[in-house]
Amino acid sequence: MLAKRKIHLVYGEGSLGLMGCMSTATYIGGSQVLGIILTALTEGNFVEKTVGEKLKVPPIQDMIEKMVNNSDAFIALPGGIGTLEENFQITYWALLNIHHKPISLSNVDGFFNKLLSFLDQARKENFISHSA
Repeated sequence: MLAKRKIHLVYGEGSLGLMGCMSTATYIGGSQVLGIILTALTEGNFVEKTVGEKLKVPPIQDMIEKMVNNSDAFIALPGGIGTLEENFQITYWALLNIHHKPISLSNVDGFFNKLLSFLDQARKENFISHSA
């Protein structure tokens, strides 16, 4: 779908799950794919074979900064801790007015329902502002 619309993909490089499928399909479809990955993750068996261009960065803040600088919008697909880390950092940066780009959480098959319930509860108890 991204390749058909000539949309390029920037992601926290990983080859597993939906992002692995999306990056491969985008690359095969002819669009550019930029995987931004923490250097520490390249030193073990954390990431399998990936496609497209790769950019290694040392700390997570550099990774998020590169993602913000190379993206027009953000979509989080179901994933693990890395996905949550990236999504929360990008959301927090938006709250701090570091960027004003759209952010979306793709709740495939209700994957994020419990997370969304937690965030609603945190908002109700005033741990998260209502503008978040």
